[in-house]
Amino acid sequence: MEDYPKDLVEFDTRFGTEDRCREYLFQLRWPDGFVCPRCGGKTVTRLGPLYRCTTCRRQVSVTSGTAFHRSHIPLPVWFRAMWWVASQKNGASALGLKRILGLGSYETAWLMLHKLRRAMIRPGRERLSGTVEVDETYLGGMEEGLRGRLMETKTLVVVAAQVDDKRIGRIRMEQIPDASSESLHRFITASIAPGSTVVTDGWSGYPGMEDLGYRHKVINLSKRKQSPYELLPRVHRVVSLLKRWLMGTHQGAVSHDHLNHYLDEFTFRFNRRRSHHRGKLFYRLVQQAAQVDHSKYAAVIKHVRGLRAGKHQRWGAGD
Repeated sequence: MEDYPKDLVEFDTRFGTEDRCREYLFQLRWPDGFVCPRCGGKTVTRLGPLYRCTTCRRQVSVTSGTAFHRSHIPLPVWFRAMWWVASQKNGASALGLKRILGLGSYETAWLMLHKLRRAMIRPGRERLSGTVEVDETYLGGMEEGLRGRLMETKTLVVVAAQVDDKRIGRIRMEQIPDASSESLHRFITASIAPGSTVVTDGWSGYPGMEDLGYRHKVINLSKRKQSPYELLPRVHRVVSLLKRWLMGTHQGAVSHDHLNHYLDEFTFRFNRRRSHHRGKLFYRLVQQAAQVDHSKYAAVIKHVRGLRAGKHQRWGAGD
């Protein structure tokens, strides 16, 4: 049964202490009872904040191996961060999180957000199915003298949007190194269930999907009077919303090296956009944060120039 606070008043009542946050994490991490990560034992002795397996004697913290692993930030602060992130309809920024939590540095807020973004995609999630539109788009500044799918400072993102009658269903998106068959086919097989109908333009990287178990519908844009937006309306609508979100919430200051995690956040929010309960989004975020492997600090800040000074450059480094 899904258990989550219905509003901010209930949230403040339930998660004001470290112990209450740990109890909630325990329920989400081991919903059927404790399971030792070393031996699979199911009986445990409580030793303060630790749990000791009675079979192999290993001591386990409820936060070990999660997004909160070895964090010096108290769990109530993490929980407030997750509630705020889930409550922001248009996305969350590190500057906003720093202000709302009263954190001492931009760097701390930035790191917390990136750890949470890594928890927004559930391992083993269901692939898209039915009829799915797929197309690529560039993110970044304009480049002169480049044709086709070539790029230098820009980066290429492939987007899949599930057809839900006249509406947009669930989506998937990913940064890819190029528009080759290898890159596009890998994304499609990871994101779309076999047997589905994949609708694309006539780009040469798409043919061959029938051999992978898909029905392929090609729309040759050059021979149609309608615009690409009209012929592949769902995927182009998603692309438009993505670019608006990146420029509006993050002012375009997103590093290419971390872009996939921003795409994960956009996907998390978009696929749950019809939810009327912010508490349920909070529940999903905590649940997934308790299941993902923790990210080491060095790996998270890799390639981020100027982070310690709280600086960021457009499409270079920052939030």
